[in-house]
Amino acid sequence: YFTFEDTLTQIGLGYVFLSLLGFRPVREQWAAMVVILVGFWAAFALYPLPGSDFDWAAVGVPKDWPHLLTGFEAHWNKNSNLAWAFDVWFLNLFPRERAFLYNDGAWSTLSFIPTLATMILGLIAGGVLRSDRPVAARLRWLVWAGIAGLASGWLLGALGVCPVVKRIWTPTFTLFTGGWCFLFLAGFYYAIDVRGRKAWAFPLVVVGMNSIAAYCTNWVGASFIGDNLARHLGTGVFHILGDAYAPLLQGAAVLLLLWLVLFWMYRRRIFLRI
Repeated sequence: YFTFEDTLTQIGLGYVFLSLLGFRPVREQWAAMVVILVGFWAAFALYPLPGSDFDWAAVGVPKDWPHLLTGFEAHWNKNSNLAWAFDVWFLNLFPRERAFLYNDGAWSTLSFIPTLATMILGLIAGGVLRSDRPVAARLRWLVWAGIAGLASGWLLGALGVCPVVKRIWTPTFTLFTGGWCFLFLAGFYYAIDVRGRKAWAFPLVVVGMNSIAAYCTNWVGASFIGDNLARHLGTGVFHILGDAYAPLLQGAAVLLLLWLVLFWMYRRRIFLRI
């Protein structure tokens, strides 16, 4: 059946518009991002809240679910917001085995709109790095932009203006994560391009040179590898640091094995391209 809620769809839909913005002046890119974030926030804020008789179980949400928000922030609650309502209408326009009622993870088609805002931030950051500004000026720009993104995203969330929610890619999530990305980019740019410290980043190069293979092997092999590690090593080995860290240790083991596959491909110059 047709689906538009997954990550690749978000990226695909967003890049259509990003490619057009890539040829526009940077001020228009900033303007587009602001319009997207403010407009997306306003659309959710104006969408009516569900009534007291709303059947939460019918949309896959326990009524006593601890993550349900109250007050103004309830406009962004799982499977009762504008994005959910849009998908109930939109996804049922296509042939389906059964009617679409909700997405278990609360992913939504409309999330590609604020995802586009995240892409615009990346477009702007790339423009800064490619500019003729002095290196110090580029670094300052990235650092201050990162601080501004973190502060604004966190503050708007703390004030109850808009919660920071990944699944529906709220405007505050865009700002907050965009801030982190700017700061990490500044750090990588300084360490690798400015200081020339490249050796430590080799594991990332292996993944980056085969990003499509990395994505596909994760979807195809991660569960299989995780299940077999637990079957052959026992689940106890991942609980040596306590139950809370077991998923982290098992995930790290799976990641290591997937990386070794990518390393094998890298050594043999096997790269998947489109």
